[in-house]
Amino acid sequence: MAFWELRKDTLKGKWNKILFSITCIWALMILSGPLMLESGETGDLSGSVGLYDNKEVIKGMNPIAKMVYYLGDVNCHQLSHRSYEYNDNQMPFCARDVGIFVGLALGFVFALGRKVELTLPIVILCLVPIGLDGTIQLVTEYESTNPRRVITGLIAGAATGISLKIIADSLDRN
Repeated sequence: MAFWELRKDTLKGKWNKILFSITCIWALMILSGPLMLESGETGDLSGSVGLYDNKEVIKGMNPIAKMVYYLGDVNCHQLSHRSYEYNDNQMPFCARDVGIFVGLALGFVFALGRKVELTLPIVILCLVPIGLDGTIQLVTEYESTNPRRVITGLIAGAATGISLKIIADSLDRN
């Protein structure tokens, strides 16, 4: 079976369908965030985690973009130099978070129709790059690059997405 061919029974079970839908729709919403807005609508969203500090910008958005950007504003620093932008709009999450969310969806999709075994050492190995990149950046003068942030996020997110698929399979068997 080729990667892009899915068997009819691939998404069997309630939990597989729910987690597949959540991971894929969420990744698409984040990636399409800047396209849901007029060009140049966001400006610089730099802020702090845990604060709703872009309220004035977000309140004028359409309902779907408002939800995505609100969640990004509250849960991500959204520093402009650590975020991508297109359509002259900053993305709702930083580069590392985008990598994690896209990795979740890709990891889940990769595990569809496969018997995947994920051991603790492999999971830890997948988390080491993001942990090293973030920690070294935090405690030294080193500044990571956005491509490196996306790649380390993709690796960690993919391992987590595969883990979600294993959990969904387990829940669906019960």
